[in-house]
Amino acid sequence: MEHSYAELPSGIRLHCVAEGAADAPLMLFVHGFPEFWYAWKSQLEEFGTDHRAVAFDLRGHNLSDKPAGVAAYRHKPLLEDLRQLIEHLQAGRADKSCILVAHDWGGAIAWTFAAAYPQFVKKLVIINAPHSVPFARALASDPAQQEASHYMLLLRHAKAERVLAADNYERLLMMFSRTADGRCALTDEEIPLYRAAWSHPGALTCALNLYRASPLYPPTPEDPGAAALKLDATALTVRVPTLVIWGEADTALGTVLLDGLEEIVPDLRIKRIPDGSHWVIHEQPRQVSAAIREFLAEG
Repeated sequence: MEHSYAELPSGIRLHCVAEGAADAPLMLFVHGFPEFWYAWKSQLEEFGTDHRAVAFDLRGHNLSDKPAGVAAYRHKPLLEDLRQLIEHLQAGRADKSCILVAHDWGGAIAWTFAAAYPQFVKKLVIINAPHSVPFARALASDPAQQEASHYMLLLRHAKAERVLAADNYERLLMMFSRTADGRCALTDEEIPLYRAAWSHPGALTCALNLYRASPLYPPTPEDPGAAALKLDATALTVRVPTLVIWGEADTALGTVLLDGLEEIVPDLRIKRIPDGSHWVIHEQPRQVSAAIREFLAEG
């Protein structure tokens, strides 16, 4: 695998890892919380055979730049990172569009990016990441999803770094045990790699700032949270061909988030994996890759 850094016009430097021929069609992978590029190792190996498969560390994560402050992790700079990165990776090509694959927080970014910049997205693959419109609706009115998302309130809190970093990041590792069979989604060999990524100076705060910058969180008696949002469903409609892969054993994101999705994603396919959790890309990488292959073969 090829490691490199993309120097963006904004001044942000993003760490990238690539497999496949440089002139092959671009397939870009966007990780979620609390992960880094390595989450896509299996997919890079699989799709690097016929694509230029690239995974990168989001700003604030692992080896990428870590701008300070909550405002640096709002959607606008995250979307601009993605736009500029695609422009960088597609330099010299008339067609800038790519296959965009994203999970969790990466999916939150990718949903909005595909709505705002469809010219950069040939096809979109989302894995266990809710579109903002049904997510806001569920956070505002669905008690089960409100309870499942209660963890967000901790991640937004000032004490989050201390709690999550304690005992060599034990609480972060526990997140990966919320799987269909209760086993950790990370292997013994991978755990030290994740601890190392979390240990970079400022990395944990930057990752948590994704939550602190977002208006999507469950309401409390003191704060209406997502219930105060008025989202423009038309502006957030995704019109590119889209595959949603959903591990139905996800304890943080319920299948209610798929209800009515076709209204704002008209060219939609949904692949449900009943025995997959939020960490389905780790648990069942072959099944995930097979679903993506089938989607790409549609032409």
